[in-house]
Amino acid sequence: MSNNMVADHAIRPVENDTIFTISAKASEAVLKYGAENVINSSMGVLLEDNGDFVAFKSVYSYLKDLDNPKIAAYASIEGDSDFLQAIKKACFKNHMPNAYIEAVATPGGSGAIHHAIFNYTNIGDSILTSSLYWDPYNTMCVENSRKLDTYNMFNGNGGLDIDAFKEKFDYHLNKQKRLLTIFNTPAHNPTGYSISDEEWDKIINILKQGASNKENKIIVLVDVAYIDFCDEKFDRRAFMEKFAGLDENILILFAFSASKGYTMYGLRNGALLCVTSKEEIAKEFFYTNLHSNRGTWSNGTKGAMRVLTDIINDEKVGNPFYEEREHYVKLLRKRADVFLEKSREVGLELYPYKDGFFVCIPCKNPLEACEKLMKNNVFAIPLQTGLRFAVCAVSEDKCMIAPKKIKEVLAECDE
Repeated sequence: MSNNMVADHAIRPVENDTIFTISAKASEAVLKYGAENVINSSMGVLLEDNGDFVAFKSVYSYLKDLDNPKIAAYASIEGDSDFLQAIKKACFKNHMPNAYIEAVATPGGSGAIHHAIFNYTNIGDSILTSSLYWDPYNTMCVENSRKLDTYNMFNGNGGLDIDAFKEKFDYHLNKQKRLLTIFNTPAHNPTGYSISDEEWDKIINILKQGASNKENKIIVLVDVAYIDFCDEKFDRRAFMEKFAGLDENILILFAFSASKGYTMYGLRNGALLCVTSKEEIAKEFFYTNLHSNRGTWSNGTKGAMRVLTDIINDEKVGNPFYEEREHYVKLLRKRADVFLEKSREVGLELYPYKDGFFVCIPCKNPLEACEKLMKNNVFAIPLQTGLRFAVCAVSEDKCMIAPKKIKEVLAECDE
């Protein structure tokens, strides 16, 4: 007889979240040794060089000036109508696919991922993503009685391992006849990799091959949480237009988050969007996910929706915002470039980085390396096969010295 009060399916390990635990230890080290002597790369949030939290002034001054009812009132369950139109522009910008597109508001990107897992897979199904991934993907799969499987992420040339993806994709699709694949790109968490347009062409060819069997249902979720911190010169949204004209049994979903690109982390603002060649499937998407909104968190944050909507639609609101965000995009790029340059100088191997908040260092013993780094007042996150270093949270000066410290510790751990 079980002594548990929770139901069998809800029994979970008694453990704390790794990231928040390490972040708490970093805070203790700051109090003990001083901030100047601690490198805290644990949290995936944007910080100033002095460690202050970055909250865009253009966002929060506008939010605070809104009339109280525009902040306090309930939003529509599916998201306010003007917000849903604005979020499409925010997601796709100048690369809107020529297809049927619908959107439903969610609390950040996490809510969008939840709906994709719950509504587009069956209990017991396997969901596919890369071997390096954001750990809550697995948490959400387990929470919804699904399983997460992975393919090897990188080939020997530093690109996406398309062959490994195809092998796992074909296996699960043949077995289940329905498959959800998650691509976190551009600015992948935790590596900073961005799938190239040429790699997307190969992925789409694999999707089309699978779709030739009309019994198959193919769903791709593109998690674009970090897309707005990609340098515009790289045109990282160009791939979105490739999703026009796909087979009816291929559904493309986008998980859009306002947490990073608008610094609305705690306001929980985002959306799940669909791209399909069939109007009925877009309609089905909308009402299915509207129903899931009501059945989970009911509705989102009205004030956050209002701010994002006006940024997109009103130049007087949007221009100061874009100017402010561009400053931090450049700040992040400088930090990442310095970290990459110093890593090359000391011979610290990195997984391929293109954009975003994180770089990732391969190592054989991530947990041991993490513990030893903490003794040297360097705080990083242990992953499946490496360490995640958040350049978003570390000053340029500290990004210059961190690679050498990490290299020295890894030399001890990987002997």
